[in-house]
Amino acid sequence: MKKNILITGAAGFIGSNFAHYFSKKYPEYNLIILDKLTYAGNLHNLDKIKDKITFIKGDICDFDLVMKIFKDNDINGVIHFAAESHVDNSIKTPFIFTQTNVIGTHTLLEVAKQVWGEGSENKFVHISTDEVYGTLGEEGYFTETTRINPNSPYSASKASSDLIARAYYETFKMNVNITNCSNNYGAYQHHEKLIPHMISLALKNEKLPVYGDGRNIRDWLYVEDHCKAIDIVFHKGEKGERYNIGGHNEKRNIEIVKLILKHLGKSEDLIEHVTDRKGHDYRYAIDPTKIKEKLGWEPETKFEDGIIKTIDWYLEHKEYLDL
Repeated sequence: MKKNILITGAAGFIGSNFAHYFSKKYPEYNLIILDKLTYAGNLHNLDKIKDKITFIKGDICDFDLVMKIFKDNDINGVIHFAAESHVDNSIKTPFIFTQTNVIGTHTLLEVAKQVWGEGSENKFVHISTDEVYGTLGEEGYFTETTRINPNSPYSASKASSDLIARAYYETFKMNVNITNCSNNYGAYQHHEKLIPHMISLALKNEKLPVYGDGRNIRDWLYVEDHCKAIDIVFHKGEKGERYNIGGHNEKRNIEIVKLILKHLGKSEDLIEHVTDRKGHDYRYAIDPTKIKEKLGWEPETKFEDGIIKTIDWYLEHKEYLDL
């Protein structure tokens, strides 16, 4: 049977990478893209597949629009990326994050329930973040049973949307999966994020601001590996299950900045330590054992290769940098 898949937020970073990957691997699927095209959404991210998708500009919080999309396109699967995602922005304007990430997710789930019916086997994959778990010390990893403990308005909004998705499985027996990923890197990322932001500043020979001492740790995942994991969850994920997706590539923020400067041939004198972010989580690290053992996914890209490939992509596509 022909599948009609709604992908939300696919003009953004991870979503656009996934749309490219999914359209190439499954040409028999009809991909309907819903994106509000906020500042972080870029329709040009989809230029290479524009003939393979149906694009609809709109807000996931618009119940009537989402209902119309479901009915007009006979949607029988959802992969939900759409979200406000920048921690600093969530500190400045937190209500926007609650509106999009919580109300938007709830809208999609409720429409899916009403159209598909309770107990439907149609798949709804909710894409989330490891930040919902809070912060770690020097040891240990986030697992699917780690207590939800968000520390920023962004992570709190994502944790809330995770819990709503879980509730629609528990209460209405919908075929929901939640994925929690570590920091993604790769092509098409908005220039506000760490890697393209630091590349932009270095190319302009401007100071690279590093929060605090720069020793905060993130687990990095190449975006194409993440796309493959979502594909597997969509097709093979067990109903109601949460899957953590991580690359076991823990790096301190200062390491990332220095690596970028080295690859660009720039001096580390450009680094400027600034006042730390409010509520700055110290360390994220994911244990992906469950998705590896249950679904057979493994990250394929070594960080040392992926980060150079990423930097070089931005050098070739400077329109994605803030220059």
